[in-house]
Amino acid sequence: MAKSDFSSKSSSVTLKNLTKKFGSLDGSGEMTAVDDFNLEIEDGELVTLLGPSGCGKTTTLRMVAGFEFPTSGSILIGGKDVARVPPNKRGLSMVFQSYALFPHLSIYENVAYGLRVQRLPKAEIAERTAEVLDLMQLTSMAKRHPSQVSGGQQQRIALARAIVIEPKVLLFDEPLSNLDAKLREYMRDELRKLQKRLGITSLYVTHDQDEAMAISDRVVIMEGGKIRQTGTPRQIYEHPRSKFVANFMGKANLVPALFEGREGDGAVVSLWGGKVFLSRPDIQSRDAGSEPAAGDTVSLVVRPEAVRLTPATDAGPGSLIAGTVVRLTYFGGVALYEVMAGDRTLIVESHNPQATGVFEEGMTVGIHFDLDSVRILHGAEC
Repeated sequence: MAKSDFSSKSSSVTLKNLTKKFGSLDGSGEMTAVDDFNLEIEDGELVTLLGPSGCGKTTTLRMVAGFEFPTSGSILIGGKDVARVPPNKRGLSMVFQSYALFPHLSIYENVAYGLRVQRLPKAEIAERTAEVLDLMQLTSMAKRHPSQVSGGQQQRIALARAIVIEPKVLLFDEPLSNLDAKLREYMRDELRKLQKRLGITSLYVTHDQDEAMAISDRVVIMEGGKIRQTGTPRQIYEHPRSKFVANFMGKANLVPALFEGREGDGAVVSLWGGKVFLSRPDIQSRDAGSEPAAGDTVSLVVRPEAVRLTPATDAGPGSLIAGTVVRLTYFGGVALYEVMAGDRTLIVESHNPQATGVFEEGMTVGIHFDLDSVRILHGAEC
């Protein structure tokens, strides 16, 4: 199936001031699940909604799909407001967490089902179904039933059934959550390759940060029905705007320090009794455009891979502080440490520990930060 078959139908998605409220179970009032949500998804772009359970990401997806109607706001697909249009009139396809395959139908009939509903000519149904089965490497098992194939193959069937109707927009509701870890990693890469090849505008929901980083053009971090930050995976990981985002997009050490002032584009902070210079502090404050004053308490965002440990003999010169290893988890390619530094526990990732060596629990170590990778958060929100 040619990419143009999809790209000619693909459409942008615009969500304007989208709000969804539900009545409380006890009838005492309303609960706001999605609060004044604004987002634009360009043609062919894959955007992921990422956040903890109850943040509103699935409700947002269901409103785009048409399974929920918004309390207020607009949903534009290709410039047309479909907020009150039935699901089957929106030109969308959705891949569900449970796959939602028909157990009594063969794989071929599962994939062809949507085309039959559209009452297309038999020859066209056969041609398009065969093309998608080939694309998804399912041709050899077309006569089997879903129960006769693996979880990964069932996921392929669900995806084939979604794309065969050549939708304008493809929606994903945690489609990989039922797969084991290795298969999930493989399938997310395959899914991303397919989406880029076909150029289908896509909205993806997950609570898995690794999944979001691996497949997304942009990620939308949600909390309490609101957008907390939007950007590419790299932008969000390297430049988080709040403690919540820093902790949710990867692991983060949040270390208190005193702000001393600016030096050019960099900044000086007092940390563990010494002063250090941060060349790229990327200061994020609660109030946009404001910066901390000298003497203000700030939080340093230090990613685990930006912390380096050295033997106790090197714990003095060059190290920020000496610490004690309280936990070691060995993963082969990575050693993950919890290190007590003063009254604070730091998470440290050491890559290729076979070469760098392993620090055992109870050992005293020197703690070094990659100061070019440290970011500053300031204010209550941060």
